Amino acid sequence: MGRMSTMTAPPANASMKTLVVLEAALTNERFTDIVDAAALPKSTVHRILATLVEEGFVAGDADSGYRAGGRLLTLAGRVLSDVESTTLALPIAERLAAAVDCTVHIGVLSGDEMVYLIRIDSSKPYRMRSRVGLGIPLHTSGMGKAVMAQWDRADVERYAERTGLPARTEATIADLSALMAQLADVRDRGYALDLGENEAGTVCVAAPVFDHTGRATHGLSISSIALEHPGSSIEALAPEAIAAARELSRLLGASAV
Repeated sequence: MGRMSTMTAPPANASMKTLVVLEAALTNERFTDIVDAAALPKSTVHRILATLVEEGFVAGDADSGYRAGGRLLTLAGRVLSDVESTTLALPIAERLAAAVDCTVHIGVLSGDEMVYLIRIDSSKPYRMRSRVGLGIPLHTSGMGKAVMAQWDRADVERYAERTGLPARTEATIADLSALMAQLADVRDRGYALDLGENEAGTVCVAAPVFDHTGRATHGLSISSIALEHPGSSIEALAPEAIAAARELSRLLGASAV
């Protein structure tokens, strides 16, 4: 038997109606139960369901019943993958932070940004402004550049065209040619630096993390403040960042690391 709606009033706007129908379709198979759960007119539910089916978020029909569509399952799989990678990465990040006594970040590629999944602080009194869930542009961050260095030139060019390479600080690389040159260096040496390019006074060294398909989907960084690691001295911690990133890559199923 379908789950009845607990709503006291029908949703007021189109976006909310779509979300309500989607939830109802995921928790009820029969069209009549979906209508009851959504608390909307049958014609409205039918129209929204048709759109959700066409877009791949819902599958099925009124005769065979409704269920989650392929597009929604793909998105759910990505979320679960991030949860899994966070679980696998946390012990590595904790050990690394204790060993180098710097802040350790692990982020995931999401569109044109790196999104922080993990932040482990050092024992130092200062704290980074970063936070879990925050997205930062790829070209301004060590993790982002470590990932972008694995891309084809055309992909980097498309990224630059989409974003315009906005500068976050005076040190941000906002020129495509300069970015290409630095990414080539990153690819050769296996790690990237962020010397105040995302946030003035903050530095980091980062390495790419690969998944089972061989794609660089995550990044790992060791971060500090420029007062403690002036110039490019954070680079001395590159071997530790690379080793930890390789360990995580192996856990994610990467073979050639």
